[in-house]
Amino acid sequence: MASPLSLLLLLLLFFFFFFFSSVSPISSDSSDALLLLSKIKPSLQGPSPEPNLQLSTWNSSTPLCLWRGLSWSFSGDALRCNDSAVSANLSLYRDPSLQLVSIRLPATALSGHVPEELARFSSLRSLLLPSNSLTGSLPLDLFNSPSLSDLDLSSNSINGSLPPSLWNLCDRLVSLRLHHNSISGAVPDPAIPNSPCPLFQALDFGSNNLDGGFPRFLTGFQNLQELNLASNHFSGLIPGELAGMKNLQSLNLSYNNFSGALPEAFKASRFGSEAFIGNSPELCGAPLGQCGSGSGLSSGAIAGIVIGLMAGAVLLASVSIGWVQGRKRRNRGRREEEDMEMEMEMEMDEGENGAEGKLAVFQGGEHLTLEDVLNATGQVMEKTSYGTVYKAKLDGGGAIALRLLREGSCKDPSSCSPVIRQLGRARHENLVPLRAYYQGKRGEKLLIYDYLPNRSLHDLLHESRAGRPLLNWSRRHKIALGIARGLAYLHTGQETPIIHGNVKSKNVLVDEFFVPRLTEFGLDKLMVPAVADEMVSVAKADGYKAPELQKMKKCSPRTDVYAFGILLLEILMGKKPGKDARTGAMVDLPSLVKVAVLEETTMDVFDVEVLKGIRSPTEDGLVQALKLAMGCCAPVASVRPDMHEVVKQLEENRPRNRSALYSPADTRSEIGTPF
Repeated sequence: MASPLSLLLLLLLFFFFFFFSSVSPISSDSSDALLLLSKIKPSLQGPSPEPNLQLSTWNSSTPLCLWRGLSWSFSGDALRCNDSAVSANLSLYRDPSLQLVSIRLPATALSGHVPEELARFSSLRSLLLPSNSLTGSLPLDLFNSPSLSDLDLSSNSINGSLPPSLWNLCDRLVSLRLHHNSISGAVPDPAIPNSPCPLFQALDFGSNNLDGGFPRFLTGFQNLQELNLASNHFSGLIPGELAGMKNLQSLNLSYNNFSGALPEAFKASRFGSEAFIGNSPELCGAPLGQCGSGSGLSSGAIAGIVIGLMAGAVLLASVSIGWVQGRKRRNRGRREEEDMEMEMEMEMDEGENGAEGKLAVFQGGEHLTLEDVLNATGQVMEKTSYGTVYKAKLDGGGAIALRLLREGSCKDPSSCSPVIRQLGRARHENLVPLRAYYQGKRGEKLLIYDYLPNRSLHDLLHESRAGRPLLNWSRRHKIALGIARGLAYLHTGQETPIIHGNVKSKNVLVDEFFVPRLTEFGLDKLMVPAVADEMVSVAKADGYKAPELQKMKKCSPRTDVYAFGILLLEILMGKKPGKDARTGAMVDLPSLVKVAVLEETTMDVFDVEVLKGIRSPTEDGLVQALKLAMGCCAPVASVRPDMHEVVKQLEENRPRNRSALYSPADTRSEIGTPF
């Protein structure tokens, strides 16, 4: 029989066991939400004395569905926040079956560090915290997360080195972006050699302090579509296997210390010189400049060359005079041939004794004569800082559009001629073609186009007068895709790219079939720098200027892409970018979208006409188009897509039921033609 003391000890043990198992508080990891409150929120808040606006919504007195920047699953299914019982539930955050799926807090003034406890979320797939002020190093355990596939910590102040556990995510990793931090050291190799990372599509380590040789194992990631290692300290040779990565669409190795000859495989690759600029002067080969000849000749070979040179000296002296004279004759003949070829291409029509100037005509303008142009009666249609546009009626019937360039705005004729010839060759269904060019004896310059009695996209989007056709999503998508195709042609359709330089809704004409045509492309190349830079000022006021564009001579395909991104947002949102005429305030469309995403009111940014007839914004490509527009408006030029990628994405995300949305019942006018 047990003693009284033994019984007392047993009772005490039972009491303590019962007390700590049933009365103690719920541990911090009994649910994902409690872990979020106890560990993640304090880490991201950092030392700032002011509560973070987004993080302050994470609290037990707010229903879980109102916690900003988070996505959840519940018992295996997405949390139904549209259910009133769920959205108002204040105790839901304690439920252990609740699982965190994503954290999305871009540009939300986070000032702490990346917490290692993130690895304890079993279902966390997306961690997107770009454009904040996070500091410290990357935690080792982060890359042991069981489900993490999409990680974006770009544009923070993260330092230290890349942890060796980085590639533990390899079997599920889709996107890894650490752009614009202060991460240093070499890129660690995977623990398991030849890891294929089968789902991996995007790797962006640009603008850090990484060094060492090119991480050759990356060439084994055959599904990689984007690779950015720009603006680091990598050195050594660039492997030829890169050129053979069939799915790689975007490559940026610029501004490192790579050297040596680029492998022959890059000659036939789709990567241009911009992928390699800013490296060691010793980096050479296509698509960069040719490499110099090697100097590894044997002494016997050198001796043979010297003897051969001595033997040929007499012969060289005897033919040198004749060769020089023959070269002069050939050069003179070549110049005459080029001049004649230029005149044939431009079909110069000169007035009597040249007193009236010259007319150069291009494809489709062969019927025009100098007399037609000079006798046409004009009506002012538009005035800009660099010229005036007229609608001109021809004596024989029909009309043309004349753009008279302002006196003193243009370069000298010899500088203009190559540009005019290039613009005259540009032919695409989404461009307004240049038909002719007139140069007067007093310096007048006229660009002559077809007259198209169409409204500008700006008018269609922002005018409210009667008769304006309904611009549903199908029609806007067709317009956006046509503009993208026109820009893609300008950038790559000729041997020398044409930069539009002035992309905006006022420079897009739209016909009754909703086919868009770009105007005013390439005109800045005709102008003196001071006048061309006025276009930059106008683009800034209108809200289309890329952040890096300060002088027009710096315009590039990437600045066109930025302006297209603003234009696509304008199409989707129905709002004018730039300076508001009434209030004087600037309307920044990308910022409006960012705020809506943070407040989880994304659907509110779309114009009401866009949503008419739409059953699923995702299936109909609306959400994808918004993401594409924001990608085009990326502050860093190198991460913007090119126009061919833009065309591809728009083509892949077309509205599902296009023809039905083009019935006359869906318009405010008689226009109802399907495409």
